[in-house]
Amino acid sequence: MRIALFVTCLADTMFPAAAKATVRLLERLGHEVVFPAGQTCCGQMHINTGYQQDALPLVRRHVKTFAPYDVVVAPSGSCVGSVRHQHAMVARSAGDEGLAARAEDVGSRTYELSELLIDVLGVQDVGAYYPHRVTYHPTCHSLRMLRVGDKPQRLLRHVRGLELVELPAADQCCGFGGTFALKNADTSAAMLGDKMRHVLETKAEVCTAGDSSCLMHIGGGLSRIDAGVRTVHLAEILAATEADS
Repeated sequence: MRIALFVTCLADTMFPAAAKATVRLLERLGHEVVFPAGQTCCGQMHINTGYQQDALPLVRRHVKTFAPYDVVVAPSGSCVGSVRHQHAMVARSAGDEGLAARAEDVGSRTYELSELLIDVLGVQDVGAYYPHRVTYHPTCHSLRMLRVGDKPQRLLRHVRGLELVELPAADQCCGFGGTFALKNADTSAAMLGDKMRHVLETKAEVCTAGDSSCLMHIGGGLSRIDAGVRTVHLAEILAATEADS
């Protein structure tokens, strides 16, 4: 299958390992991954902060860039959530029904990584090897907007050498929420404190998730207390093999 990679801003600028791992994993499974060079920010940050008019050109560009591809994948539940649930809304708010229809079409073919693997490619065992004790944080957008359910955990349970331990109060937000963490810093820090405490309760070596943004928030907190727990994107774990050990 030919799959277009929507890399996302955060992966492009700060966490490229997640995007590279997505490519390695899909190519190992026998698929062709292409990178549409015209892609930019999807506009999620603008939309969530109330700047829909400023997001409109980004929505238009995203639709034009990814319209030629049958399948699009992103290593980010929040960005996929924006493409699938916000782009058409932004277009309709601007009175552009044609763009809204095209945005819905692109959104229907855009998947978060675990969705692509299980729902589209029909695979749960991706041939990964990762000999560590791991806990999984289900990010808000993947859990509530995309409703990926237990797909990430199903993939992790098939990783050889990996011990998956349940995260207490897993469905509670980590406190990041994009600009929420800046506008409501004290509340965000309190939520982060709860999430860190639950991660430490698992005695996991690694905390994983499908969004680098949440991992950045959780990982930053854990590093400041020298907790000894690493944050690793789900794609990096699924891409790992015995050759990497």
